[in-house]
Amino acid sequence: MHERSSVSELAEVLRADLDRYSPGGKLPSSRALVERYRVSPVTVSRALAKLAAEGLVVTRPGAGAFRAEPRTSAPAPGDTSWQEVSLSADGATDLVPRSVDASGLLATLTAPAAGVVEFNGGYLHASLQPERAMAAALARAGRRPGAWGRPPTDGIPELREWFARGIGGAITAADVLIASGGQSALTTTLRALAPPGAPVLVESPTYPGLLAIARAAGLRPVPVPVDRDGVRPELLEAAFRATGARVFVCQPLFQNPTGAVLSAGRRPEVLRIARAAGAFVVEDDFVRRLAHEDAGPLPRPLAADDHDGVVVHVCSLTKATSPSFRVCALAARGPALERLRAIQVVENFFVPRPLQEAATELVGTVAWARHLRTVASELKLRRDTATAALRLHLPQLALPHVPSGGYHLWLRLPDGTDETAVVAAALRAGVAVAPGRPYFSAEPPAGHLRLSFAAVASTAEITEGIRRLRTAFDGPAG
Repeated sequence: MHERSSVSELAEVLRADLDRYSPGGKLPSSRALVERYRVSPVTVSRALAKLAAEGLVVTRPGAGAFRAEPRTSAPAPGDTSWQEVSLSADGATDLVPRSVDASGLLATLTAPAAGVVEFNGGYLHASLQPERAMAAALARAGRRPGAWGRPPTDGIPELREWFARGIGGAITAADVLIASGGQSALTTTLRALAPPGAPVLVESPTYPGLLAIARAAGLRPVPVPVDRDGVRPELLEAAFRATGARVFVCQPLFQNPTGAVLSAGRRPEVLRIARAAGAFVVEDDFVRRLAHEDAGPLPRPLAADDHDGVVVHVCSLTKATSPSFRVCALAARGPALERLRAIQVVENFFVPRPLQEAATELVGTVAWARHLRTVASELKLRRDTATAALRLHLPQLALPHVPSGGYHLWLRLPDGTDETAVVAAALRAGVAVAPGRPYFSAEPPAGHLRLSFAAVASTAEITEGIRRLRTAFDGPAG
């Protein structure tokens, strides 16, 4: 049983039993609950925390858990309607509305209900995360002299050096800033490179979080189509010429959502086109450490082949570790680096030193290399299981590209299929998938689904999830 399912089930049992206790009455001890329900102490702790968050119980360290006192009547809500006018008042001067649509992000960040197969997840399942290695690294880091002190604003030198070696080329530790996760790094980068109202070129389709960042900053995302070999250079050149954009954001390796890899022939073309336009290429190298076992040698980051400071490189440890292990590197050269540094200091000061020290400890261990090998093997197995099940049960879904890295498949729906209806029918059938619409900055050419195979517990769950997805297509939505 999934840990999350166990927590939900125990919380439901305890919720039903609360009437047995008077307000303020003490619940059985954690040890008693472990023995009674035959669950782990962690499950008990999380179930009680869930009830505490609902206001049903109160936990007191060292004393136990108690039924909460009845809630007093809530005060009448205030009138916040004035905010609608205030938040829209800049529309007369801003070229681009700054309303934020986070639905595409929430589709991958929100955990589905217990029993629902999580094909919409954006991170490794807990069973694939290096939890023991991270815990050991954090414990060792906490004992380092000065580990809880203020770090250098650019990041601790050892970690910057490690990231620089991974990027290669002319990049050195002096060109690297440590940031708090890829989303934060991309936000800082777009703020540094593009003024509000400016166009920014993005791949189409692309990561919804990038579109949300751009729109929140008052930028205008302009789509440039991607095929199985990455962004199309002739369309990129035309987009620069038509818009006057000075920034292009791309994922050259295992692009999200298509899984495409920018081909060897197109790599120098992208750099040449951007340089001729006087523009920056923001390289989001988000899953380099999630290559599959059969991927073969990976191409170097674009930043490694950039001699003129065209590329701003972003690479994170989060996808290969845990959603809470938010450590990332920003690499750039020239005045762009100075602006990135200034904005990062203003916004965040620095990434907490214990987390940086833990990252340095983790990537220096034998366990880290072993973890990456395990994940490479497991992701290949899951990818192959998913593709085989799709071809067997849902041959009507087009899979134009089977990636050799990353954690998802990009499926095209048959012409005329209602994407929203399919997603809703799938959820009713017990499987959560990500709709394709949020991945497009303009009108999509067809309906799509993104199916993640990393957030589920096992290959058996993948097979079961696709069987459930088939029932969604067999119903009225299909």
